[in-house]
Amino acid sequence: MALTAALFGLLALPLLTLTYPHILPQVSFLGGNPNLNGGQVISPKLSEFIEETLSAWNISGLSVAIVRKDGEPELRSWGKRTEEGDRVAPDTLFHMASVSKAFCASALGILIDDFAYGRNVTALPPGLSELTWTTKIKDILPGEWELMDEWASEKANVYDILSHVSGLPRHDFSYGPYDTPRDALVRLRYLRPAFELREKWSYNNQMFMVGAHIITKYSAKPYTTFVSERIFSPLDMSSTTFSPGKAERSGKLTQGWTRLGRRLPEWFNEEIAELKAGPGGVISSAVDMSKWMAMWLNQGTRKNETVVPLSVYKAVTASYSVSTSKPTDPEHSIVGYGMGWFRHSYLGHDVIYHSGAIPGFSTLVSFLPDDNVGVVVFANGGDRAAPVTNISNHILDEVLHLRGSEAIPNLLLEERGSSESTAAKSSVSADDAKTALEDYAGTYANPGYGAFTLCSPSSTSFYCTQVNSDFATVDAQAGSSTATPQLLAQWPRVWASHIRMEPERVEGHTFRVGFTSLFPNGYGIDSTPFETAEVGTSEATVEFVVEEGKVIGFGLFGLVGEVTERERIHTRVQDKAEVWFDRI
Repeated sequence: MALTAALFGLLALPLLTLTYPHILPQVSFLGGNPNLNGGQVISPKLSEFIEETLSAWNISGLSVAIVRKDGEPELRSWGKRTEEGDRVAPDTLFHMASVSKAFCASALGILIDDFAYGRNVTALPPGLSELTWTTKIKDILPGEWELMDEWASEKANVYDILSHVSGLPRHDFSYGPYDTPRDALVRLRYLRPAFELREKWSYNNQMFMVGAHIITKYSAKPYTTFVSERIFSPLDMSSTTFSPGKAERSGKLTQGWTRLGRRLPEWFNEEIAELKAGPGGVISSAVDMSKWMAMWLNQGTRKNETVVPLSVYKAVTASYSVSTSKPTDPEHSIVGYGMGWFRHSYLGHDVIYHSGAIPGFSTLVSFLPDDNVGVVVFANGGDRAAPVTNISNHILDEVLHLRGSEAIPNLLLEERGSSESTAAKSSVSADDAKTALEDYAGTYANPGYGAFTLCSPSSTSFYCTQVNSDFATVDAQAGSSTATPQLLAQWPRVWASHIRMEPERVEGHTFRVGFTSLFPNGYGIDSTPFETAEVGTSEATVEFVVEEGKVIGFGLFGLVGEVTERERIHTRVQDKAEVWFDRI
């Protein structure tokens, strides 16, 4: 199964689309009727639609900002931010997830501008005379930067890594909670590419860790400090932070929930705040993000003061690569990607945007430079890209007068009764599986991904006894205890805590894999066990290789979402796999 383009991460997908009847002539936001709804975009009818959407999709709370180029934003909120019932407010803090990428690209652009005008505080490496978007990464990070593909390692520049055309797919399970951005950078040399450099758009969070590392190295201060001083402070984003601890102490941070309403702990906690700062670490509110949006609508300025230089504004918003090569419907164009921003046309309106997702949060920000309006939508529920996008689209329809006066339909309905368990459904009999599983149990390692130990049902070590017990507890609570034995492992990573492997068939050594997070003691008020995994990112396949009667390792497939050239031309699993793990 493919790991489709959605993590979390730092999820960053083109806007989901809907077809609406009775499209009206397009009218600029500034040309609308200011007396309609008392000058407010959120009418009682639209508010009712939002409330129905939250109920249908099991979203606890939502915060919205509608931003004018000039003038005060319209701020609205719905629902609760805590288990105790505290309400979401416009100043409630949410994790931005991949919406943070535009901050990273902008900060790197500010640093480039500093070097261009002699405001830099550090020197460039010997032989490098300038820092630009086309500067090669090998020149700016000598001795640190190296990719497995020699040509990509030699030629990749700043544009390439921040536009997702480095050739590397999502290797998001390769980094753990105690890694630093430099750790992730150095490990890139061990991660297999899916494409050649600039061949194809392929989303990759690690490259924004590299971007943050460049800023830290050449600004002589932590990336988070640089962004706070050069972006947050000039925009008076006084509540915005990279620190979950600081956000929690403010009393404004919302809790997050799974798609089935289970409260989650802080996912991007203080331990990984530095690692995830570049690709997804900003924590902010609708109030503060409305200032960020207004700055973009004013091409990088606030109160006639430049925050993001115009050259940076133009560079990061201009599409450098194509993320979606053909329209998904008549209302939308193809989708381009700049640096931290997607760009497409919606019914003829130019839209620049980015979405984000981590467990417990779904976010979307967009601005329309020709229509002088921006929209911010934050939900404290995970895997909620569809309703968040639906709400944002309806707001744009209202702002741009693209809809008639008929009742707003709720076109997206939740698939109720879906389970969060990632337990695989296998047709292999329990007796056959038990016979084979012992051969596969053991420890496996990859230099880019690290090592973990797979346990069979009969494994008796202290570690395996605990692992099997935790899975049994969660499965029993979910009523999904499978009759087919599985290979199980603890594997603490940013995006998962455990792994399930279940055989697809007796012969062939192929297993379905689920990357999941277990909570055998529950969390929050509810102490019943549960597990959760991000939709579209939790399943893959592995194929074990047996030589002379012994398992020597396995290949992991499904990270890319399609058959790669590597997989097409090679025959050995060791060569064609997206990740190869040796048995040790």
